[in-house]
Amino acid sequence: MFDELTQKLDKVFRRLRGMGILSETNIHNALRDVRRVLLESDVNLKVARDFLARVQERAVGQEVIGSVSPAQQVIKIIFDEMVELLGGESARLLVSPRPPTVYMVVGLQGSGKTTFCAKLGLHLKTKGRRPLLVAADLQRPAAQEQLEILAESIGVTVFREKANRAPDACEAAMDYARRNSLDPVIIDTAGRLHIDQVLMAELEEIQQRLSPAEILFVADSMTGQDAVNSAKAFYDKLQFSGAILTKLDGDARGGAALSIRAVTQQPIKFISTGEKLDALEVFHPSRMASRILGKGDVVSLVEKAQEAIDQEEAEKLEQKLRKREFDFEDFLSQLRQLKKMGPLAGMLEMIPGMAGRLKDVKVDEGALRRIEAIILSMTLEERRNPKVLNGSRRRRIARGSGTRVQDINRLVEQYQQMRRMLKNFKGGGPGMLRRMMKAP
Repeated sequence: MFDELTQKLDKVFRRLRGMGILSETNIHNALRDVRRVLLESDVNLKVARDFLARVQERAVGQEVIGSVSPAQQVIKIIFDEMVELLGGESARLLVSPRPPTVYMVVGLQGSGKTTFCAKLGLHLKTKGRRPLLVAADLQRPAAQEQLEILAESIGVTVFREKANRAPDACEAAMDYARRNSLDPVIIDTAGRLHIDQVLMAELEEIQQRLSPAEILFVADSMTGQDAVNSAKAFYDKLQFSGAILTKLDGDARGGAALSIRAVTQQPIKFISTGEKLDALEVFHPSRMASRILGKGDVVSLVEKAQEAIDQEEAEKLEQKLRKREFDFEDFLSQLRQLKKMGPLAGMLEMIPGMAGRLKDVKVDEGALRRIEAIILSMTLEERRNPKVLNGSRRRRIARGSGTRVQDINRLVEQYQQMRRMLKNFKGGGPGMLRRMMKAP
């Protein structure tokens, strides 16, 4: 995420740290480099100019804190201003005083609206809500079928009506939601490859009839300035209340993330970080600024761990670790919980300082799948007692998992190294799992 932007800013900051004393000229030159980086990352010109003007105003003549270098102070100012640029505080979804709450999802065709509707439905379902997805895109072929398939996969109700007009279908969906006590109602509206009067007239009619609590604009972050221009055009017509950034896992530049909020003055509420339906995160400006500046995002990493790691399983594992009884069955259980946390590369980027180190490192996402295949090819006896893994057993496991004997040998050696490491744990060492689950 934002690899190019993060790496280029890191180069600027390294030069800044190399300066013993920061003069007004040094600051001006450093901010000129930051400006170039922002523009190369497809950040809106006016947004970049205003952002750097605020940074320079605060940086020049700043009183130096004794224990902090001048360069560190400038970087801190850039961080603070970036947090403000991204919205300052995270913005929660609004809820209507009388149910059902309506969330109207809008955007251009191909931006990821339908998938986001399903992701939002799953997100709210995990919070104890009973969402209704409404297939109101009557234009794109198979749009309604796509939403039905996604809704079925997450166990959420979908409303589909063979109406000639989307506003009529939406009103029928509201009646259905009230009769069946479903709340909220998430409306997947039609999009176009470009903005036209027919599309906007339809969306405005739906808005007038349903009075949604939120109109959420979905933007494909990989389209950069095009996403920003579309956001401005939609806001001028609909005054949407929040933006959603999709495909952020493939966005190396970050221009849309840094520009949309500043151009529309509306908060970014969610970001989509992967293809899986649980790859949706509440947008936190301070955490995003931290990622962009290469400082990682430990809070989000811990939250992902808390969601993925089962408390009871963690306590059982801790007992096994204390008794030195950790086996391949436990290894497999932990591996599956790790996979729930999302792509490995994304998790590594959340660790402070790792983004720069991963520049030329290709993270093998398939490695976890290969390890899982190897363990699943073992018998129960072999998983619980790896000492029985002789040559013939390892050859059989390699054939069953589609790997090589060398891969089996490497995994067994890594397992043995882990066992030796666990023997060195003293006192509360294994309690790390429990502490992680209780972390704020």
